[in-house]
Amino acid sequence: MVTGAGCGGGRERGAMAKVWQHPYLNVFKHFKVEEWKRSTKEGDVTTFMDKTLKGTVYRIRGSIPASNYIQLPKTSTQSLGLTGHYLYLLFKPMPGKCFVVHLDVTTEDSQVVRISFSNLFKEFKSTATWLQFPFICGVAKGSMYECTARTSKQDLVGVAPGNVRWTCLMLDLHYILSMYLNRRYSHLKSIKLCSNLLVKNLYTSDLLFEPGIMFSEARQAKLAFHGISPMPREMAFPVPKGENWHDRYDYIRFPSDGSKLPYDSIQKGCSNTAEGVRVLEDPTRHLPRPVTLTKAVRDRVSLIQQITSPKDMSRWSPLITKSIPEVHLATSGPLEEVYSGDQEFSRAEGLQAAGDSTLPLHATTDGGIHVYAHRMGDVAIHAVGISSDETVYTKITGPEVLSSKKASPCRRLLPDPILKLRTIIGFGGCSTKWAVWTKNSSAVVYPCHAIIITMQIETGEQRFFIGHTDKVSALTFNGNSALLASAQMGHLSMVRLWDFQKGKCLSMFKTHVHSVSSLSLSYSGAVLCGIGKDGHGKTMVVVWNTAQVNQGGEVVVLAKAHTDVDIQTLKIAFFDDTRMVSCGRDNVRLWRVRGGALRSCPVNLGEYHSLEFTDLAFEKGHSAEREPEDRTLFVCSRSGHILEIDYKNVTIRNARRLLPSQIQHSHRREKQTFHSGPGIAINSISVSSTFCATASEDGYVRLWPLDFSAVFLEAEHEGPVSSVSISPDSLKVLCTTSTGNLGYLDIQSRGYNTLMRSHTDSVLAFSVDGLRKQMATVSQDNTIRIWDLVSMQQLYDFTACDEMPCTVAFHPAQQIFACGFSSGVVRTFSLAASDLLMEHKQHRGAVTGLTFSPDGNLMFSSCSHGTLALYNCAAQKSHVLRVLGNVVSQDAEHGPNALAISGDGRLLTFVGPSKYTVTVMDAHSLDELLRIDVSILDLDSTNLDSALRICFAPMPVGHLLVSTSSNKVLVLDAKTGRLVREVSRVHKLSCSSLALSEDARYLLTAGDRVVKVWDYQMRFDINFQVYIGHSEPVRQVAFTPDQQHVISIGDAIFLWDFLAVSRAESPKADIHPYVESLVPLRAETNSEKLKDFISSANEIPRQSAPLPSLASPPCLDISSIHQAGRDDIFSESDEGEEAGLKGSSREAADGNKDHSALVMEEPVENEETLVVRPKVSQECSRSPSHSGNEPRKETKGPESQHYIRPDSYRHFTPRFKASVLPKSVLYPPAGNEGLKLKAVIGYNGNGRGNMVWNPDTGFFAYTCGCVIVVEDLHSGSQQHWIGHPEEISTLALSHDAQVLASASGQGNGDSRCQIRIWNVQDGTCQKVIFHHETQVQAMAYSHDDRLLVTLGDYSDRTLALWNTHTYDLTSSTHFLEPVHEVAFNPLFDGELACVGRGAVAFWLIEQRGADISLKVHKAAIPDMVGLVELTSVCYSTNYLLYSGTNTGQICVWDTQTNRCFMTWEADEGEIGVLLCCGNRLVSGSNTKRIRLWSVAAVQELRLKGSDARSSSVLLEHEMTLDGTIVGATFDDSLDMGIVGTTAGTLWYINWAESTSIRLISGHKNKVNEVTFSPDESHCATCGEDGSVRVWSLASMELVVQFQVLNQSCQCLAWSPIPISRGGAEGQHVVAGYSDGTIRVFSISRTEMELKMHPHSVALTAIAYSADGEIILSGGKDGLMAVSSPRTGMTIRVLIDHKGSPITVIQCTRKQYHDFGVEGGELWLAASSDRRVSVWVSAWLKDKCELIDWLSFPAPASPEAPSSLPPSLAAFCPWDNGALVYVGFGMQKEILFYSLRQKQVVEKIPLSHFATSLSLSPAAHFLAVGFNERVLRLIDCTTRTEQDFVGHDDSIHLCRFTPSGKRLFTASYNEILVWEITST
Repeated sequence: MVTGAGCGGGRERGAMAKVWQHPYLNVFKHFKVEEWKRSTKEGDVTTFMDKTLKGTVYRIRGSIPASNYIQLPKTSTQSLGLTGHYLYLLFKPMPGKCFVVHLDVTTEDSQVVRISFSNLFKEFKSTATWLQFPFICGVAKGSMYECTARTSKQDLVGVAPGNVRWTCLMLDLHYILSMYLNRRYSHLKSIKLCSNLLVKNLYTSDLLFEPGIMFSEARQAKLAFHGISPMPREMAFPVPKGENWHDRYDYIRFPSDGSKLPYDSIQKGCSNTAEGVRVLEDPTRHLPRPVTLTKAVRDRVSLIQQITSPKDMSRWSPLITKSIPEVHLATSGPLEEVYSGDQEFSRAEGLQAAGDSTLPLHATTDGGIHVYAHRMGDVAIHAVGISSDETVYTKITGPEVLSSKKASPCRRLLPDPILKLRTIIGFGGCSTKWAVWTKNSSAVVYPCHAIIITMQIETGEQRFFIGHTDKVSALTFNGNSALLASAQMGHLSMVRLWDFQKGKCLSMFKTHVHSVSSLSLSYSGAVLCGIGKDGHGKTMVVVWNTAQVNQGGEVVVLAKAHTDVDIQTLKIAFFDDTRMVSCGRDNVRLWRVRGGALRSCPVNLGEYHSLEFTDLAFEKGHSAEREPEDRTLFVCSRSGHILEIDYKNVTIRNARRLLPSQIQHSHRREKQTFHSGPGIAINSISVSSTFCATASEDGYVRLWPLDFSAVFLEAEHEGPVSSVSISPDSLKVLCTTSTGNLGYLDIQSRGYNTLMRSHTDSVLAFSVDGLRKQMATVSQDNTIRIWDLVSMQQLYDFTACDEMPCTVAFHPAQQIFACGFSSGVVRTFSLAASDLLMEHKQHRGAVTGLTFSPDGNLMFSSCSHGTLALYNCAAQKSHVLRVLGNVVSQDAEHGPNALAISGDGRLLTFVGPSKYTVTVMDAHSLDELLRIDVSILDLDSTNLDSALRICFAPMPVGHLLVSTSSNKVLVLDAKTGRLVREVSRVHKLSCSSLALSEDARYLLTAGDRVVKVWDYQMRFDINFQVYIGHSEPVRQVAFTPDQQHVISIGDAIFLWDFLAVSRAESPKADIHPYVESLVPLRAETNSEKLKDFISSANEIPRQSAPLPSLASPPCLDISSIHQAGRDDIFSESDEGEEAGLKGSSREAADGNKDHSALVMEEPVENEETLVVRPKVSQECSRSPSHSGNEPRKETKGPESQHYIRPDSYRHFTPRFKASVLPKSVLYPPAGNEGLKLKAVIGYNGNGRGNMVWNPDTGFFAYTCGCVIVVEDLHSGSQQHWIGHPEEISTLALSHDAQVLASASGQGNGDSRCQIRIWNVQDGTCQKVIFHHETQVQAMAYSHDDRLLVTLGDYSDRTLALWNTHTYDLTSSTHFLEPVHEVAFNPLFDGELACVGRGAVAFWLIEQRGADISLKVHKAAIPDMVGLVELTSVCYSTNYLLYSGTNTGQICVWDTQTNRCFMTWEADEGEIGVLLCCGNRLVSGSNTKRIRLWSVAAVQELRLKGSDARSSSVLLEHEMTLDGTIVGATFDDSLDMGIVGTTAGTLWYINWAESTSIRLISGHKNKVNEVTFSPDESHCATCGEDGSVRVWSLASMELVVQFQVLNQSCQCLAWSPIPISRGGAEGQHVVAGYSDGTIRVFSISRTEMELKMHPHSVALTAIAYSADGEIILSGGKDGLMAVSSPRTGMTIRVLIDHKGSPITVIQCTRKQYHDFGVEGGELWLAASSDRRVSVWVSAWLKDKCELIDWLSFPAPASPEAPSSLPPSLAAFCPWDNGALVYVGFGMQKEILFYSLRQKQVVEKIPLSHFATSLSLSPAAHFLAVGFNERVLRLIDCTTRTEQDFVGHDDSIHLCRFTPSGKRLFTASYNEILVWEITST
């Protein structure tokens, strides 16, 4: 959404209109209607002289309004662009005729809404894009029509009377959109005046004109004070002398205060002008009559219209509101006062003088309608669904104190919305047959009860279409997935048409049939067909024309037909919109629409006439030599038949039948065939151009060739398959089952992916395990299901056959949950063992309550027979401690949460013994402490109130909340039972669930089908927000333990994001986020500043410009602020900071003595201007002084060392490392290095802005760990700049691409971060500078490259400015709050901007000689944007600055005025990257999206004003990548660029070609293994992210990737190529996973060939035998499995190492006679307990013999490191009889063990324990990696050692290639490839 922004809200909104449309605009004159160049006429349109008006008017006549009209502008693609709030139409309806007027208006979010009014309309109707108002024609005074009108309420609806008069109609367009659609008006787009009427002219204006008043009268009555002006002469009707204007003409305002039905009609008001003027002087108010309304839409809008339209006030008084009535919606009952907590409103007698008071607003306690009153008649309504047939009451308690100048804004619960729907677990509701693919095959669309969900199949991300009020019964797409149609259940089914991309409802209409069971949209989307039942139960087929719905047109019925035949499915032919085919019981029929009639003919089925047909599908594709209708129609049946019907000739070509499989002696199921015998019911059929898919009742989805010769693929499901759908790309098959499952079959991989599992009946209760992020639910479908709260996938499913689970509770600590059943049994289950632990049978009735104590030692249960039981759960086997009878209320309606326990576990409460009482007990003994009778608390009620739900407030609030049958929530003192307060009318029906947040700030209630979030303290005018979506009553609602989400259950499981800021995270001050106050508070300004602060906090636009002030508001904690001091936290003066710590103050003169003094300039218009002259040492940073390595003495509070990370992903957080930097390194002699770094695999996605590219020079660099990789994009060759000791956080490249700056954490002995300055030409480090203490998160060069700015992270909070000639520090500034990004102005080198919480700081750098001064101006974002973090910033070259927010908005600032004049919703998540060039803007966010915007119109808006519209910004392109966008660089035209993501990928983006290509890719998580192909052409890596990646060794490019979700790949091996297979066909990779499975992947076919599960725990090592015929694997439990890759069978399990994880398995080909044992292969295994076993095997002879067992000692009392180094062993390549071992032991050394001599024959000492080991097969080289981040190469021949650095963490992996020419090393996710240079 694009909105205008600025101080004062309403003043800036009309700035554009004031330029050329003020004070009013003559539309006919401006557009020169008489020339018909910019307008058009159609039909009978003429001009003539009207005697009454004495001038020329236009006459529009004709029987068909659509054919006789005047339209402005000429075409629908143009726009009038008229911004006036009011439209004045001077017209006269023709007597005895009907007329129509259409107005197309555009909202601020670019939605075009049509507003139509006509005397044709009988009632008000509305859709999301169309409002239809009835027009009631006025009558002449004294006529018989007037007499009739006085007594009638409805008789004038219809044609105009004979003496109808000229009328001035004023429409408040702003009000209409706000009231009826909750949208904000932008401008008038077009006008269409249709017959039959006379029209004089049209005018628009922002002023309210009153006819019949002279200018002198207006001045005398001071009407201008009230915003009312006399009618301009150009607009006025002529009035003869002595006559009254109102006696000759009609003046109609809408909204109207008329009383005639229909209420939402355009009609003449009740009062005339004179009466209105009197009311201004003496306001009175009458109680409106109760009105019973019957339509949901009319109910909502009529209610607001009635309560906001004054009865006895002047109809032309927009500024003065006499009162805002309290509003309540109820079903019946007398008028009662609304109770809204402890809040009070001041009242006064009569009306005070203007400007002396404020307007109090009453809280609206129900109905879901929020009415906000603003100046100038601005009204915004936040409405939610209200069911029909409600009675509306309003109560006025007295005259309100008002102000004509100021009206205090309506205070409401913030943020709004406070909940955002994240995920829904559920599928179906009415039917499980509806699920469809999107056109791009990337998402599926399906219904979940009343909500339609779009799910991305790769990510699981959901998008929602909300609007249906009952369960969705049918769903269909048009051909390109642009239009979605859906129908709902019900007596008269409602159909909605959606714009799928925008997610907006285009049209909603009643079908006039019962329960639409099937819908079909034509391929073009122009025709919609539906099936349902009429009132007599006959089948009804209706065809609608939907061609105009995208242009805001109506949906009209083309044809309909009644039939007696049964129809199950009807589909429109994709090649002809007028042809349809249906099938059902005993029939297949062809339909056609011709001449407005719907006709059908049956297919002659012959012997198949008695079949029950279930589904049909057309043959796909088209041949040029055939007619479009010459194709085959496939129809399936319940008997298993599939008929092939010649559609053109209406004959059966072929008939086949699906039969059960034949059971052979081998018990293998054969392929499905079509023969005689009993068939398998086919529920659905789908056909592509090459194959067919069928869904069967036996649970199978089968894929057939089109000749149905045999099944080539099938998938078995848990229940009958309801529907099947082949994706548009023919690569996937979507399946739905009657058991609520949704999934798809991937044809290429032959894998099945479950998208959604769901309960098949109502969900009754849930419980959340906060430790393991799991949720348990119980349902009426008799199942208990366990869900993962992170992935929302089902983990476990327990089914109870003969009893229903009623309630469930997780144990707070153990992996145990308890469940209560309808039989009264309470069972506890162990999730770890998937087993039943205990079964308790203390109850006789259904269990209504079940809960654990917070410490988990006790469990409580209750039942519907009143029994309460206490259990001891200290041990897993729980036992009963005490059982009490008849203490709990015996009403089952109190379940499933009849029991509640306090936060400290001491108190237990429940409703009982009767439903009128609440009992509180001691939880440990069940002794009664308190009994509260809730029935006597309401003294005014004649009915006894009963308790329904109970819950405790968190400690130490000490409240007990009780919901009652009278729809109240009682807040009681839990100790005394005293009533603290009550909240009335919480829901329309009873409250079914209560929950409080942990900080006791927010209350959740559920009632009927809505969820409400309340402010618990009831501090606002509107204390709640309402959320709809459930189609059934909400059973339970609660916060998740982390308070980040809300879960509600009923028809399905809803997971909501809770958007409120917790008290722990809420900022203390948000007035001055950058600058701390230096001026003491002045008493005389406190009240004004407090008002401003409250306005800001409530996010309501200010009504007046705030006074400039630098003092902190009095409501904030200012104890730590130096109120009288002159040393700001910006200062770098040590003395001042020491004085600040001591609390002393100094005079300003003292501060001016050195250059660190801070000078205040007079603030102007809410600007804070600071001048900073910091003292800077000019010494070299290599011998740092104050600006170097010495810690800064800064003014920091006691808590400043523990900063909370702000809500922005922009801040760099280095990955945690347990490794340490080396104290000494054995660097090789120059020129004699044994290793040379050849390549780096991977990009550090954890960095921020750590990639640079200069399109002009081609320089391209990025970081991986602590290495800067400079890569040639053409050849792929790399340079590596090494020097940083820690992970590099960010890079900055000078504009001439000659200098690169890089930043990292602290090195050895450093107390500050390192910033290195590199010469791009030769790759040398020119300088190392130090200043920031923690991390540097952003750097930037000025446009002339003379200055470098560096920005510290949220802990450092320092901005430093460097001179790039010497790289001396010129200025440094410290901030109070985190700053997220910084950028230089490209137009002025001395200007830069940085962004943080809620503001932009504009800095001006002034240099006077050697003296540098900084001036800063902080500009806050507009109030309407809310309290957000500004997370990204970039300058444009035309005085514009763009900033992104963490809520997805982009704000545009005028850099000349430092004012935000425009914002729009650019994304759904945080925008962390912004780039701008010319008229294009690129944004990147944490939603993985990168977007290209056209912002050409923004500059024009900056020059002309701030009337920003959504049409100003155009989204040109969008791409979704694989992770959050952390860096981006583009060329000057933004056509192509490189983008980095958190997934460790660098993408090449080309907008023109719409391509995204992976440039650099690596593992996101730890790399666990590297293995090589025997020919050394490829290598494979595996990682914790579950991926196996195959790389080309020549180019180091990724070739193929195998991904296993939700598992980590722990080990990997490449098969030796057997001679028998030969070539590439035999290349396989075997991988071991954390779930104990082994997968074998074929490299040539890029698919998984085999999956085995030989281990019950995670694998830790795997290897092929030397001949490749055996797979050896070791697990975490020490067991080793011997498996066959041919059969997948596990041949044997070796338990010798049991109890200690296997670390290494290695095989080598050896002859048996070497050791006197028969066998052709030698292999070893090492385990972490320092044991190595050596085996000789002959696998073909099934022989495997242990020949040696080695155990290496360790110190008895080891001074071991925190984690022991691994035990590693390997055969020595250059000594056939030796193996090499490293590990934790008596000494740090490498041991060579001789298998022949059975002893250690050689030792090589080490400086540290080794973490990795590899031996070269070519030379006597040995590579060792250390936890100290050093790689050591040892030449075993010469005993020389060389150390190499380049890793930023422990080197846990070393692997030589088979040729010994290269060495691969890995630390965490970075892989370094070294070339062996020594021979």
